[in-house]
Amino acid sequence: MKKILLILVLVIWKLVPASAQSTWKLNTEKDGIKVYTCAVPESKIKAVKVEGTFNATPAQLVDLIMDVNTAADWIYHTKSSVLIKQVSATELYYYSEVNLPWPTANRDFVAHLIVSQNPETKTVTIEGPVVTGFVAPKQGVVRITDATGKWLITPTGNDQVKVEYAIHLDPGGSLPSWLVNMFAAEGPIKIFKGIKLQLQKRTDKSSVLASAEK
Repeated sequence: MKKILLILVLVIWKLVPASAQSTWKLNTEKDGIKVYTCAVPESKIKAVKVEGTFNATPAQLVDLIMDVNTAADWIYHTKSSVLIKQVSATELYYYSEVNLPWPTANRDFVAHLIVSQNPETKTVTIEGPVVTGFVAPKQGVVRITDATGKWLITPTGNDQVKVEYAIHLDPGGSLPSWLVNMFAAEGPIKIFKGIKLQLQKRTDKSSVLASAEK
């Protein structure tokens, strides 16, 4: 059961964050990544927020998050992630299915990603609510329909950014809320570590291509 819950938090975390309305309390801090939790009114499941710093530009973070067709390469246990509709360079819809161990049913969702930037602070916001429609429900797969929120990506200078991300979701099905809350803090740390790894891989690839062109 612990493995099932961790996989669910890891995969959904990229797609369906939500901001909480209560006071955040520091839950854990590891490798420069801080994870906070707080209670949410009228919900048994706590919200989770994570903060960290990356050696990257806002554009590089946005490029990674919006490259939804490659999510299965770095989001743990993503069975599929497919672009449904590219509205513009800053808006898209996509479908993803989360592969969970038997006998737990897989989860899936359709997400709507929208990117905007404050012209004064240069902070980038990525809204990421789940939406209905686009893809018909699949037999034997639980559709996630209750989740919404945003990323905040703030440049801090010297090609570094501070990233804040909060999530509150209902995974659906019969998973106990107390178990979801117990393991919710572990998933965000793994996601942030995965982001750091992917950014480094992309930087290394760009360096190799640049050297080859000389």
